[in-house]
Amino acid sequence: MTHKIVPNRVELDAIAWKLIECLQNNARLSFAELGRKVGLSTPAVAERVHRLEDAGVITGYHASLNLATLGVPIHIWMRLTIPGGDLQIRRTVTAIQELVEISRCHRITGSESFVFEAHVVSIRHLEVLIDRLSALGATSTSTILSSPVERREYGARHIESFAKYL
Repeated sequence: MTHKIVPNRVELDAIAWKLIECLQNNARLSFAELGRKVGLSTPAVAERVHRLEDAGVITGYHASLNLATLGVPIHIWMRLTIPGGDLQIRRTVTAIQELVEISRCHRITGSESFVFEAHVVSIRHLEVLIDRLSALGATSTSTILSSPVERREYGARHIESFAKYL
């Protein structure tokens, strides 16, 4: 027998999904503009958005930057394999958090310990970053040539399509 239990799942109605889709498309929409799109008053939209934030469904708003236009043209993914246990992990996390080149970091399963995204201005800059990280463990680097899916927006139909895998 298969159990379809998803812990911490928040059930959303059609209006909540429409709000999420609108905000993913343009997070700068005012509550009044959102209200016009979903057929609710401005205060009702504000309340619903605040509830989505409080529930942890909406986790933030940000501006996406094209770092290449700012003089940081090389975008890479790096993997780091570290020896040891908790002490080495804490030391590595602290070191990674201090490297401003690293824009995203994940602790992962498998033979590698961490995978992270970084941005550098030159091959020399990349070499310095690799050297700094090599002091922590073994590194493996991939340069991103292009990003066919830079950012995906999710709606109810996307999330519901995942249910077949429960």
